[in-house]
Amino acid sequence: MIKTILFDVDGVMLSEERYFDASALTVWEMLHSPQYLGLSSETFAPAPKEEDIRRIRQLVFADDEVLNFIKSRGINSNWDMVYLAVSYQIIRLCGHLKSVLGQQVTDLLTGQINRAALARLSEWAKEHAPDFTIEYAKFTADFSRGNAQKAEMLLYLNQIAQERCGIVTNIFSRNSDLWKICQETFQEWYLGDERVSASIGRETLQPGKKGFLNDEIPIVSPAEMIQVFRTLKEKGYTLGIGTGRPTIETHVPLEALGILEWFDPNRVVTASHVLEAEEQSPAHAPLSKPHPFSYVKGLLGLDTPNSDVLRLELPISNGDEVLVVGDSLADLLAARSMGCRFAATLTGLSGQEARSKFEEEKADYILDDVRGILSILE
Repeated sequence: MIKTILFDVDGVMLSEERYFDASALTVWEMLHSPQYLGLSSETFAPAPKEEDIRRIRQLVFADDEVLNFIKSRGINSNWDMVYLAVSYQIIRLCGHLKSVLGQQVTDLLTGQINRAALARLSEWAKEHAPDFTIEYAKFTADFSRGNAQKAEMLLYLNQIAQERCGIVTNIFSRNSDLWKICQETFQEWYLGDERVSASIGRETLQPGKKGFLNDEIPIVSPAEMIQVFRTLKEKGYTLGIGTGRPTIETHVPLEALGILEWFDPNRVVTASHVLEAEEQSPAHAPLSKPHPFSYVKGLLGLDTPNSDVLRLELPISNGDEVLVVGDSLADLLAARSMGCRFAATLTGLSGQEARSKFEEEKADYILDDVRGILSILE
């Protein structure tokens, strides 16, 4: 009998669209802005119009083909998506420069790619590769040659660097300087000038970003979601959250929509808690989904030490008492690791097209949207 229900946020309660928009803009900025690689003469704007956002996303993610591919490989973090896309183009650029600069490119790809390294690469591109063309769609073709899944996707960049540049390296990982730059730049776009310093400890590098946090899109009406969660609470279920969003990006919109109050505050686990656990136990990183950490932490409670969460034997002994509700393969894999039940919502990036995948993976329940949760618990 189910007693605890743990929900994802994006693709379940809130649309992922603005997260994907912010991801595309982050990639665009890091490749095109003079503050980063400056690979084109196109004017960079920190406050693009809606039609420009649509155009940029369509280009960067190849009509969402790249997004769908990354998610199909079990990547659920927008930070990781940005890092993969930016790193891949850096590798392609280095392959273009290798015949001219030789050891300098080798040194860059075997050391940490920090802001100073990005500045050097920008200068090299201007002088030696003015004809270099960013080809976003090639990402899927190169990664399709391998079978990397989940966190292995980030490490597979090292293989691509060897194939394209002839350089043996291990710098591409979630613990790299470049990953941190991608993460902070994404936060600038999503939170905007007013809120970003509370998240990353500094102001936006290029001011003028309005942020998307106040422009969230609920998947079903807030009133209907509130009714669902109120009913579940009245029936005695314990409600928690396990999300890839940082804390501020979880609390602010859910509180504004009147949704947050229906969840046990001790069981609202975010990417901020995941990062904290990774810093405490780097040997266990990465802990983002599809790793079950966020859901296990939600089950045990925020007051449970991270060391105890990581030591919990999986699958859990009471798996039939826990239900995870998510929209992605990463959520399903996390639930499966825990040994609990899983309800898939068809409100993520792929929509109804995801039904066949969830059927193939034998999800316990498949729902058109979160409102269907009530029908499976009666």
